Amino acid sequence: MRGAQRLPSRTEVTSDAASESLGRPAFHVVDLSRALERGLAAGSGRTRFVAPRDRRISQPLLVGALLLLDALNIPANGFAAFLGQDAPGALGAGLLSTSLVGVTVLAILALQARWSYTIRAMGDFPRQSLNLAIALGGALALWTAGLVMAGVGEPNFLRGWILTWFAGAWAGSGFARVLFAVAVKRWTRQGRLARRTVIVGGGQHALDTIRRLERSGRGALEILGLFDDRGRERLPEDIRDYAFLGSFDHLETFCREQKVDLLIVAIPTAAETRILQILKKLWTLPVDIRISALGSRLKLRDRAYQYIGDVPFLPVFDKPISDWGAALKTLFDRVAAALLILALSPVLAAVALGVKLTSRGPVLFRQTRYGFNNEKFSVFKFRSMYVEQCDHHASKLVTRDDPRVTPFGAFIRRWSLDELPQLFNVLIGDLSLVGPRPHAIRGAVAGLLYDDAIEGYFARHRVKPGITGWAQVNGWRGETDTQEKIEQRVAHDLYYIENWTIWFDVKILALTPFSVILTKNAF
Repeated sequence: MRGAQRLPSRTEVTSDAASESLGRPAFHVVDLSRALERGLAAGSGRTRFVAPRDRRISQPLLVGALLLLDALNIPANGFAAFLGQDAPGALGAGLLSTSLVGVTVLAILALQARWSYTIRAMGDFPRQSLNLAIALGGALALWTAGLVMAGVGEPNFLRGWILTWFAGAWAGSGFARVLFAVAVKRWTRQGRLARRTVIVGGGQHALDTIRRLERSGRGALEILGLFDDRGRERLPEDIRDYAFLGSFDHLETFCREQKVDLLIVAIPTAAETRILQILKKLWTLPVDIRISALGSRLKLRDRAYQYIGDVPFLPVFDKPISDWGAALKTLFDRVAAALLILALSPVLAAVALGVKLTSRGPVLFRQTRYGFNNEKFSVFKFRSMYVEQCDHHASKLVTRDDPRVTPFGAFIRRWSLDELPQLFNVLIGDLSLVGPRPHAIRGAVAGLLYDDAIEGYFARHRVKPGITGWAQVNGWRGETDTQEKIEQRVAHDLYYIENWTIWFDVKILALTPFSVILTKNAF
């Protein structure tokens, strides 16, 4: 569970999701007939939901697009405004670059502090326009004051540069926000920004929650159906109009396969034992989990609740990384990976040549690993084993002095050079630069698969895996031949997930080279 954060007020609702309709209501509940048409079927005691072609708009992608636009527009206008001033050499190249980056960072942080990078804010152009003026004006004023106090730059030059910079940046980002506002309104009406939601519980409390959401949710949610341990025939008559998706045993698999965004537990809070049993099963999922507090006799202060429409919810678990965080992390990953590939291209070429010259077979090796949300992907590595002994399923983990490893392979594994092709996995989007290391599908300790040996093991898959991670820079890398080693890896991974910030990523990246040089348990 994340540490305490500022939550939107009652009028702001639903964090980074499409919390309010910006036009005609787009909230809808999937009824049984529609669910059957879309592929709801029962077989072999399991319920499977086959979703239609996904037409939803990714909220992190939308937030990331606006963030990227600001990150490009603000410095571009600053540079153009500088060139337009009649004062060549007023600032050196170094100070100019620092000014462009500094003002851009300050402005973006100010916009984030004012909750501008949320779907709801993006649909409200007057609010966005005001926030943009405040953020840009504040950042430019602060930076100019610093230059004046340092005695850098002639006042008339600074005044003309800053005013021109502000006008251009505000106009450029403002025009983009007009387009975003129009798009968000349209997509909200179409339900393409609605959060995919399931209800846990099938009693009167669940029915009351759904009906209140229908009246006041207004475009925030698309309820796919409900789960309950009772058979459909034992549910209240009125709730049978909604899609019954299965028992609680099917819930985790459904949420992973259908990429559910929000899970609402609609069971009376008095049934705390049952709620705890359900939450114990679900905390490993990368979804927001809320308990419906509708009609609850437990009276807490208003700020303890989050609201969707006028329905109060108790927040239990949040996605580890919000839409803003996901957008920022993705942007950072892609830019840094591209720069690292360029900077390390001689090393990549040298290692590839070394692999090719020292043993027959392909230079690259692919192996299937678990990624975000337990999804499988192929990770790239420089081949370090003899080609006829390559283990594509990692049924046997590499050990010290492993005879399957070539002499050159042992060298590149010792210095983690075999991992460098994973920078291309980052560009593709399968990996992050920093995150829990992706383990082999058949990774085992003491004869048990990792997920059988470690309770809550799959909780580490609530974020994208990474090339390096908190466990690795703390020495927990290499062979996992004991229970303690895998337990420590998972514990460090979970600590990273619960305490993620972009600065934490930067710290881990800075520590990684020292870890590679000093740590002796990687081979």
